[in-house]
Amino acid sequence: MVEVNKERMLAEFKEIVAIPCHTLQEKPVFDYLKAKLEAMGFAVEEDDAGKQLGGNCGNLWAFLPGNKPGATAVLLSAHMDGVEPCGGTTVVQKDGVLYSDGTTILGGDDKSGVEGILEGLRMLLASGEEHGDIQVLFTIAEEGGVNGSRCMDRTRLRADVGYALDGEGAPGEIVVGAPGQYKYKISVHGKKAHGGLEPEKGINAIMIAAKALADVKRYGRIDEETTANIGIIGGGVATNVVPDLVVIEGDARSRNNEKLAAIRDEIVNTIVTSAQKYGAQAEAKVDHKYSSFLVDKDSKVVALAERSCAICGFAPNVTLTGGGSDANFINEAGVPCVILGTGMANVHTVEEFLKEEDLYNTALMVYGILLAAAE
Repeated sequence: MVEVNKERMLAEFKEIVAIPCHTLQEKPVFDYLKAKLEAMGFAVEEDDAGKQLGGNCGNLWAFLPGNKPGATAVLLSAHMDGVEPCGGTTVVQKDGVLYSDGTTILGGDDKSGVEGILEGLRMLLASGEEHGDIQVLFTIAEEGGVNGSRCMDRTRLRADVGYALDGEGAPGEIVVGAPGQYKYKISVHGKKAHGGLEPEKGINAIMIAAKALADVKRYGRIDEETTANIGIIGGGVATNVVPDLVVIEGDARSRNNEKLAAIRDEIVNTIVTSAQKYGAQAEAKVDHKYSSFLVDKDSKVVALAERSCAICGFAPNVTLTGGGSDANFINEAGVPCVILGTGMANVHTVEEFLKEEDLYNTALMVYGILLAAAE
């Protein structure tokens, strides 16, 4: 069995996280990865997701035909963008753990997945083992709404099973289910007036919004698969002006579509009707961000990941998650896809870290899946 080239992998990870990767500005990362994949013999293409979203590049698609008839075709996916502050990252190594220098995120979300894919592919090619068709999808704009995969060209998908390397658990974690999400924005309209001279002529949107929010009885953790949150509220222009507008924003998530629709309607309808009851007008805009997915634990996509764990000596951990990812849209497009853990920790903060062992084991997991797919 081919071993991970740890020195090469660590050096390349440091290179990748140093590249600017702002959401919808991923072109430098795209160009870097395009060159790497083409050097391995992949045919690389770009879709028009960037044009749809106003970015400077689209999703990166790469394909390598298999050399073993009947082998399972595998899709490997990770995203190219990172949350702020990102890019220009200086990696600090301490006791086998990777950190940033504290001025940026580390970028393990999701460059640990990107690098795991690159090294896993190199290991397979170096082994000379037969393999099935291999497809790679590196997406844009995953952060802030999973928009790159939402806008991907689904006609390009040509795999039997998919793996999104974007999980916080250690390699061996296999996430088979994730929630769908709705976001909602509710505008509460009052009436403006001078707060000192004639407040009685106004309708205070802030006070009415507060009363309406107090009428919401269920939020936070609803049950093991359903959550709801009010995350943003804003309004008013000055202390001496009766505010005429308040905007409330939140989201609802569930792995059960019926529960998701129910809690969405409950929260939105409660706020709108309560605001009207207290003398204001209210309107709601609801945006369906993505659908939930649940992959059968006995399916081929899970079996191959578990076989990889056996090959690599990992303990498989089949589990569920509370967040969305590119896997939601890959499943929606018809390719059964699970999320694989890469060991990223404290993501979306400058305290993010990644164990070197998890970085190397992510490549092993990819290599094992590709071997298993050809068995």
